[in-house]
Amino acid sequence: MSIIEPEIEQVDRSTRSIRYLEHGWPTDLCRWHAHKEYELHLVVETRGKAFVGDYIGDFKAGDLFMTGPDLPHNWITDQVWTKPVDIRDMLIQFSHESVEKLAEGFPEFSQVLNLLQLARSGIHFEGFNPTFARGHMESIRDNKGAERILAFVRFLVRLNEHAEKKALSSTQRIQVNGGSKHVRIAQVVDYVTENFIEPISVADAAVMAKMTEITFSRNFQAVTGHNFVVFLNRIRVGHACGMLYASDSQITSIAQEAGFKNLANFNRHFLKVKGMTPSEYRETARKDLAPPREASV
Repeated sequence: MSIIEPEIEQVDRSTRSIRYLEHGWPTDLCRWHAHKEYELHLVVETRGKAFVGDYIGDFKAGDLFMTGPDLPHNWITDQVWTKPVDIRDMLIQFSHESVEKLAEGFPEFSQVLNLLQLARSGIHFEGFNPTFARGHMESIRDNKGAERILAFVRFLVRLNEHAEKKALSSTQRIQVNGGSKHVRIAQVVDYVTENFIEPISVADAAVMAKMTEITFSRNFQAVTGHNFVVFLNRIRVGHACGMLYASDSQITSIAQEAGFKNLANFNRHFLKVKGMTPSEYRETARKDLAPPREASV
């Protein structure tokens, strides 16, 4: 299986609106996969490499993540851990529809939808107290029925209030929540996602959105969390990531296919976005996401 084609997991929520799961290490549950549900993921033990979309970074015990629909993810423990771990991960899976309907009934809860928007590119809740995170997870695990839902909602509210939310993957899916400005920004995002190889300036994008440059820049930042130039470069870097670990093409060719005019510019932006060079990214992704099938866990 190609490492850019994650295994698609079907989550059974026919009898429950949220799913709680915990597992140790090693286990067959740890693999490069995706599902339509959001996932809150607390690492209880070990450290290693986190893979979320095109993001590669370190994780340690106590780290809390959130992934959005159809966003591939995996957490791979470093090989220095040679003994099995009883509980390495605690996680919760839930649908967008569940939270959206709750917000429809209780407008005060609608601000949490902004958290779900951010999660479409993956979130690391930096500095979130791991003891509190585990307490919330255990409360959801140990309660049933309406009490479990209340515990889940309480956790979402706390996460939404947390200030340090780090976006992970270079690309995200923009969901339109209504309003002509959001629709026009979403249309620009769709255009950039499809035409990132072409030269696209802020002025071009503003014309596309039928806004002044200042108004466009302000609205684009609010909707995507990035200014336009940063967003464009992250889209290009994200495309390059897929080619780096899915093909044997030369890095120079990949840079050009991703829309960068020269290798030096590509390397500079790639390092800024991913925290490693293109060749380091290729080596890491291939080593950790595509191990020999007989050795995979």
